[in-house]
Amino acid sequence: MKVMVTGAAGFVGSSLSEALIGAGHEVVGVDCFVPYYDRSIKESNLATLRSNPSFAFHELDLRTADLGEALEGVDGVVHLAAMPGLAKSWTDVELYSSCNVVATSRLVDACRGRQLHRFVHISTSSVYGSEANGDETMPMRPASPYGITKLAAEHLVLAHTEQYGLPGVILRYFSIYGPRQRPDMGYNLFCEALLDDRPITIFGDGSATRSNTYIDDCVRGTMLGLQLGEVGEAYNIGGGEVIGLLDAINVIAEVAGVSPKLIFGDKRPGDQKSTQADCSKAAAQLGYHATVGPHEGLARQFAWHLARRAGGSPVA
Repeated sequence: MKVMVTGAAGFVGSSLSEALIGAGHEVVGVDCFVPYYDRSIKESNLATLRSNPSFAFHELDLRTADLGEALEGVDGVVHLAAMPGLAKSWTDVELYSSCNVVATSRLVDACRGRQLHRFVHISTSSVYGSEANGDETMPMRPASPYGITKLAAEHLVLAHTEQYGLPGVILRYFSIYGPRQRPDMGYNLFCEALLDDRPITIFGDGSATRSNTYIDDCVRGTMLGLQLGEVGEAYNIGGGEVIGLLDAINVIAEVAGVSPKLIFGDKRPGDQKSTQADCSKAAAQLGYHATVGPHEGLARQFAWHLARRAGGSPVA
């Protein structure tokens, strides 16, 4: 299969692209390097892929570019490209709307009439709101502009599925972590702070809980969705075990052999209080099960940070 992966230079996109190629597929990677964080990090994510003959890269902005050439001969699409992050979405709604809604609209329009096996749209647990505990029938009450734009993008994909026959499948990720995690995400920040013996800022009282998803499980769930997802359906892709924020910090600190220094700040608007993904539907229809628990996953991520600092070649 020839698969277009949008957001291919990102944390999940690059990991997914490598896995697809490892499974014998061709990958057309698309990314426009929106300056959410340093481009050099994304270029590092692409380093191995760029030398692989099964990978073709297009630096394109989905909001403005002609997508016809990149889509030529493509059998499936995994649409990961989006503007992430809850906090920043409150101050730049226009940017989030253009990256998450307009870009998705232009991509599904460009796919109209093409013979695709699946169009997998990557969404988020943020569409459920501050409490995301349950299955796909939970009420949709996004508590941030980010969540609102991601829910709007879901509706765009499903509207094209109903009206134009787009083989759309929705995957709702529950906070992905592991090697290559975005530098603004919590576990990345915690690992780096502990390595530098810097204090960690906790927004709120630290009682938040997560069923975060290790990158390997996320990639496998995405590939299953691409292969087996039922058109028009949405699936939760999450971790199998809930862990508290403070417990996660203590796990990393124990691996690092240090004592964490914590600073508590005000809760940020839109932050999720708790998430616990019910993945029964993905298990039944896709065969998806999380295999990496938070203790093992956090130890792997910290080892990756150590290897990167040592100047080695950390394997994602």
